[in-house]
Amino acid sequence: MNHHVNAIAGRLSLRTPQRLSLEILDRITEIAPPKRGLDLGAALDAIRSEFSSVTDFEREFPSLCFALATGVGKTRLMGAFISYLHLAHGLNNFFVLAPNLTIYNKLITDFTPNTSKYVFTGIAEFAADAPEIITGDNYEQRAAHRQSRLFSTLSVNIFNISKINSEVRGGKSPRIKRLSEYIGQSYFDYLAGLEDLVLIMDESHRYRASAGVRAINELKPVLGLELTATPFTETSRGSVPFKNVIYDYPLAKAMIDGFVKEPAVVTRKNFNPAGMAPDEIEKLKLEDGVRLHESVKVEIETYARESDNPIVKPFLLVIARDTTHAGQLLKLIQSEGFFDGRYKEKVIQVDSSRTGAEEDEMVERLLKVEHTDEPTEIVIHVNMLKEGWDVTNLYTIVPLRAANARILIEQSIGRGLRLPYGRRTGVTAVDRLNIVAHDRFQEIIDEASRPESPIRLQAIVLNPDELGQRTVTIVSQSRLASMLGFQPAQSTSTTTVASSADAPAFAKPEEEKIAQITQ
Repeated sequence: MNHHVNAIAGRLSLRTPQRLSLEILDRITEIAPPKRGLDLGAALDAIRSEFSSVTDFEREFPSLCFALATGVGKTRLMGAFISYLHLAHGLNNFFVLAPNLTIYNKLITDFTPNTSKYVFTGIAEFAADAPEIITGDNYEQRAAHRQSRLFSTLSVNIFNISKINSEVRGGKSPRIKRLSEYIGQSYFDYLAGLEDLVLIMDESHRYRASAGVRAINELKPVLGLELTATPFTETSRGSVPFKNVIYDYPLAKAMIDGFVKEPAVVTRKNFNPAGMAPDEIEKLKLEDGVRLHESVKVEIETYARESDNPIVKPFLLVIARDTTHAGQLLKLIQSEGFFDGRYKEKVIQVDSSRTGAEEDEMVERLLKVEHTDEPTEIVIHVNMLKEGWDVTNLYTIVPLRAANARILIEQSIGRGLRLPYGRRTGVTAVDRLNIVAHDRFQEIIDEASRPESPIRLQAIVLNPDELGQRTVTIVSQSRLASMLGFQPAQSTSTTTVASSADAPAFAKPEEEKIAQITQ
């Protein structure tokens, strides 16, 4: 085993499927070294002799797909791939493709040093000399700067394929291929002239057959690496599997191995929709979802305090039919009659009806929904939240749109499976994703029970009497702490301090502060 694989796997704390992917890449570089002029047919034969699932590269260069389930860590694996190819083989130039603006922005953040999910954390060689990030917005300036440097260091180019696709419609040449006054040649030609360019395609199923990818083919990279949870493209004739999948780690396996939450479909005891209007059923599902959310919120906080972990703020996702329906739900949740108006300032609507400053504010709040100091606890969306919105604190989903059971399962579960602590805790409330589906309960259970279904769902039946009981977290502290006015660390809206019969020792806030500092 290459010592670089061991070192990188250890430094980046790679999970088993990530490490296995890295080991496979290590083996591939032995039998088909990433360099220009490689005999494509011979390389395919060599790889297929060991990895029979690879029957075609489907490109004009060696290209391989690693199909890892959502929540296992594809972006971290990207960092591991780049680190390995640079440290073990001296490759310095990488071109990362994102399918849309959301993932493009997320990738730029994750490749930027000193961010919470930085992909190279722990790689000592990059601590002093961080890889240079060149994006679709700054490539002309950064490339000019790069060409002026005496020594070649690692560069990661991140581009949005949907933007490239929009620029090549009608046979036009995308802007990346036009001449640039900064570097004296088109940036495309500059990249195509590199002898060590590696192409990494994130969520590749989204754009595999697009015009933009055909343009990218002309870059002639020495190696292509595809990452997706769904290694097939949808066509009018049905699903077409990728022919270059070298490693497949499906969602069912990720659930068995405990890398993601356990999904459960939820109904209430003795639920009977007969005689109920559709809007009544919706309101009941929404209210039960909020009650479940409040219960989960308390249990997660209790777990965090008892285990000395950071407190996680869960949120509830409501899937609306369309933007009009989403607006109606927002109005309902913001009304005083809905849980006494408690969620008036804690709900956002995320859909295409927002524009300009409203849209900017919506996106800002959405991106911060994991932060405990951000108030959002309910997100209403129509169809915007797909790949790339990687949150770990989604715990309750209320689907209110008409869709078949399979689509409901896939769309709902895909966004909520990531675990906040990176592993299962053994505490049911912390490890479970709840899908509130009273009127579709049996249909969803039947769909998930089919032998060919990739996942299994737990079935949860709520007792209406228990649902009506609201719980809070009570933190006990010493009499002295109470008298001095101390508050528990990481207080939330459901945190209550056990009351003390002793009166506060100081009346003025400044005196109280001095006493606390002294103590």
